[in-house]
Amino acid sequence: MESVTVLLYAPPDAPVPLRHEVATYTAVAQKIAALMGARFGGVTHRPNGYHGRCYFVPYDTLLAPVATRLGVRTAEDLFGAVVPYPFVRTKTITHRLVGPGAARPVGWSDTFPSRVASVVVPGHSAFSHADARVAAERLLATGRVRVKPALAAGSRGHTIASTTGEIEAALEQIAAEDLASCGVVLEAELAESQTFSIGQIRLAGSRVSYHGTQRETKDNHGGAVYGGSDLVVVRGGLDDLARVTREPVLQRAISHAALYDRAAVSYPGLIASRRNYDVLLGTDGDGRRRMGVLEASWRIGGASPAEIAAFAALKVDPSLRTVRVSTVEAYGERREVPLDAVVHFAGVDDVAGPVVRYTRIEERRAEAA
Repeated sequence: MESVTVLLYAPPDAPVPLRHEVATYTAVAQKIAALMGARFGGVTHRPNGYHGRCYFVPYDTLLAPVATRLGVRTAEDLFGAVVPYPFVRTKTITHRLVGPGAARPVGWSDTFPSRVASVVVPGHSAFSHADARVAAERLLATGRVRVKPALAAGSRGHTIASTTGEIEAALEQIAAEDLASCGVVLEAELAESQTFSIGQIRLAGSRVSYHGTQRETKDNHGGAVYGGSDLVVVRGGLDDLARVTREPVLQRAISHAALYDRAAVSYPGLIASRRNYDVLLGTDGDGRRRMGVLEASWRIGGASPAEIAAFAALKVDPSLRTVRVSTVEAYGERREVPLDAVVHFAGVDDVAGPVVRYTRIEERRAEAA
């Protein structure tokens, strides 16, 4: 039998995660190793000297040259993704440019944003200040605009603008080299919004898919940050998920994510075993209800502990039809944790301060007779 070592891998170009993030990612990698019947080899920056096959859980989406050096060739070699160019792992992949003469990075494809245009929030991607101004003028005609630097994590770094001056100020905060390589997204701002998480993971030859919602919380400085996810997980792909979902709004969100996913998996050079899509429902400046995919996340993320916990539950009990699971990220002192929760971190992070992160299976539902 082939020897397999699961490694939590820090790519050379990846941002250094916070202490509580590393603890959570480590817990995910350890659980994956257990599910694969493999050994967990810890965190590594230089994965050399391991006998047998290595399976990688990278902090960030891998670029193709790095993946080649690691021996990552298929989705069965990692929990995450491989992309051919840096911008492909960002939100700028989602939208069209402002025109045929617009600035674009090496490897840009007009085909992908055209294929997904019907299922995304109205907007443009731009790789120069001049193109961003053109996009801003178009979008401001219909209401407020959200400016999203490609390298911003979550909602941090976003600006909601009502004037060209506010957009100019936001653009000035983006380094010229970052704008040229990865770009910025300008989207119509939707009010009264709700974000759905639609996703799929593949591990050891099996797939699970899920729908869910994200929670927002306050960090120790009073800022709004990701606070966790609540997921409903089923065996199989997004088509299987759609069949067991009754709510029309959720069915529509799954349909949007599925179209985006089909376009993504056919993107040249992209390999992904973890595919998560944020789908937004809200009201535009004209008072119309709109739904659209905001972006994809192909790397390990905040919902990954819940994804893997549900995967394990479905693997252990073949009679289960669905698993409802939550993952929580809470800040501050004296946070109560349910007795049946699996705690990934509880303490004082060097940067974030007091924080607790845990996962809890809320419900297991058996197959209908």
